[in-house]
Amino acid sequence: MIGLYTVLSILVINTFKGFSIGSGRISILCMSQAIAMGLVNMLEFVILLLMTRIKSLLWIMLAYMILLTVIDAVAVFLVTYFSTKVYRAIFPPFSLLNIYGEYENDLVFKMNRRADKYRITGEMSCQEPLEKITNELQYYDAVLINDVPSEIRNDIIKACFATDKRVYFTPKISDILIKGSDEVNLFDTPLYLCKNVGMDAISATIKRLGDIFISGIGIILTSPIMIVTAILIHAYDGGPVFYKQTRCTIGGKEYKIMKFRSMITDAEKDGKARLASVNDDRITPIGHFIRATRIDELPQFFNILKGEMSFVGPRPERPEIIAEYVKEVPEFAFRTHVKAGLTGYAQVYGKYNTTSYDKLKLDMIYCEKCSVLLDIQLILMTLRVIFTKDATEGVAEGETNANVHK
Repeated sequence: MIGLYTVLSILVINTFKGFSIGSGRISILCMSQAIAMGLVNMLEFVILLLMTRIKSLLWIMLAYMILLTVIDAVAVFLVTYFSTKVYRAIFPPFSLLNIYGEYENDLVFKMNRRADKYRITGEMSCQEPLEKITNELQYYDAVLINDVPSEIRNDIIKACFATDKRVYFTPKISDILIKGSDEVNLFDTPLYLCKNVGMDAISATIKRLGDIFISGIGIILTSPIMIVTAILIHAYDGGPVFYKQTRCTIGGKEYKIMKFRSMITDAEKDGKARLASVNDDRITPIGHFIRATRIDELPQFFNILKGEMSFVGPRPERPEIIAEYVKEVPEFAFRTHVKAGLTGYAQVYGKYNTTSYDKLKLDMIYCEKCSVLLDIQLILMTLRVIFTKDATEGVAEGETNANVHK
């Protein structure tokens, strides 16, 4: 049992990225590890029940598991806190040179917020001569190649390799597609194959069966929550409980998504589609709570059961918003290469107001890597996202979407 407990703990903590000491924030790491240990203890409790089959031991075993979960939570916090402090003392933040292109983004701002890992102390345009850029590399620990044209970026990467410099770079869509390719060793010339077909038939069947099973169990388990939520929404203003909206799924096919209504009944009376913003006055008091806790998403279990969407996949967007995004980022339509999902790569690693181009990149990573095992990992990781406040952060006041220039 000790061996089984150890193996389960390692596997589940790793699934939640709980071993990322030094790279992850202490709060996120502790949350990931605490959730992981809670799941492990639940599994261990079930295994013990199946092994002993002694009903009289049910409550005492449950008490021990609850106590063990509390002890685990305290232990992982102490280990993570002191390990991170030691790591940061041994490995100081990298001094980075930001090499930028013509497109603006907020990546430098994001990286500077992690002062424990990065210090962007210099900037240089990618249009500078390569020799000048190469000479500048000696004053920095690493280089950030920030949205630079592919041809120039390749030359800079080669220069960094020649001088043993660490490189961070923002990928292009083609980079993500190539990352999912396979090696073909039939000739004496290196060759890569991009299949671009998503899951194979067997994996797709397993995924669909999993969607039916999870959505069915989800509807049963959350039915009390959904009933109470429906009563509160209707009691607040007498309006409809559900909010149905046209969204796009695989192949651009449209369907009606179901959500609990979190805004006033005439939230878009002007007929203009727009995302929720920070401090949006259209959101009701009940709406703030159900959006923060993701309760408003629960009715989508019925969409999943009907096969209109999957449990894991790119978040379905409205046709109007997709049309706006495509004007600036034509490749945004690539997200419909697979079926839309309740949770997914962009939902786990991004935020509500993640820019359209970054959201596309995250979703394209899923399109290239999609598998049953990855789906399981993303489902588990969603538990952590529920407790992450900034994951629901809206767009800026006055903005209708999260669009940016490439």
